Amino acid sequence: MNRTPHVAVVGATGAVGIEMIKTLEKRNFPVGTLTLLASARSVGKKLTFRGQEIAVKELTKDSFSGIDLALFSAGGSISKEFAPIAAQAGCVVIDNSSAFRMDDAVPLVVPEINAADVQWHKGIIANPNCTTAITLMALYPLHQAFGCRRIFASSYQAVSGTGAKAIEELERQVREVVAGKPVTKEVYPHQIAFNVLPHVDSFLPNGYTKEEMKMENEGRKIMHHPAFRASVTCVRVPVYRAHSVAVSAEFEKPVSVEAAREVLKKAPGLDVVDDPEKQEYPMPLYTAEKYHCQVGRLRRDIALENGLCFWVSGDQLLKGAALNAVQIAEELVK
Repeated sequence: MNRTPHVAVVGATGAVGIEMIKTLEKRNFPVGTLTLLASARSVGKKLTFRGQEIAVKELTKDSFSGIDLALFSAGGSISKEFAPIAAQAGCVVIDNSSAFRMDDAVPLVVPEINAADVQWHKGIIANPNCTTAITLMALYPLHQAFGCRRIFASSYQAVSGTGAKAIEELERQVREVVAGKPVTKEVYPHQIAFNVLPHVDSFLPNGYTKEEMKMENEGRKIMHHPAFRASVTCVRVPVYRAHSVAVSAEFEKPVSVEAAREVLKKAPGLDVVDDPEKQEYPMPLYTAEKYHCQVGRLRRDIALENGLCFWVSGDQLLKGAALNAVQIAEELVK
């Protein structure tokens, strides 16, 4: 990899694309040249990087000539079409969609967990699902220490995980409810304001959603733990930004709260916020726009053998997407 690579951001005008641009700048990633790519309707729009305005160009099959590294966040169908084209052109793709995550030929990477996997890429590296990444930031260090067998988890997922229109929908519905007006729906099948929806992504024949199965499937691949099991309920909540997950984990070895806390205090990219007597615990209000995830509410699980409960919160646009992608890029230029 060129030490000052020509970098492209695909889907540059989307919520994650904008965060990717900000993160490249904030982390002083050694960008030689930055190209911004999006659909035809965004062509000409200007975004700022290092004080310079850069005009967005249309994504085409010829967009990747001379580009060393491309961060993709434009949806699975775009990734399936254009990521192989970019890789063929000699570009390394870091893809934020689900298109390649379970492809055996594609590394699926959380740098704090399996950074070494970037070394066997064949032109495409996958970024994990946001909820999975945030959960594993706390679960993996515990797995290393105590051997995780399985988890039962419920997610509390912010509307920004669905996109900008979902944020607008929550804002609009809050105004409508407060004003006593009929609530209008466009993005979600039910009202999200003052409500929670136990429905994230599409349902599968087994009754789980695609989002819920990602925790087990992606968790196995990232942790190199093929026997890992996860029963998950994913819930959309009326929060603008940052996902939270309640986890009950069962381990092979006995685990005490004190031992778990010591392990988590040493974990990279994770802050322990756990003092219930002072009302201190992770909350999306305080993890939004932060690079680190937070873990707290540590307690012995009284329903599981060798069980531990914890609550983890993190910014799904950052550690769940843009930050993780840039961290993978950092591994490539080391």
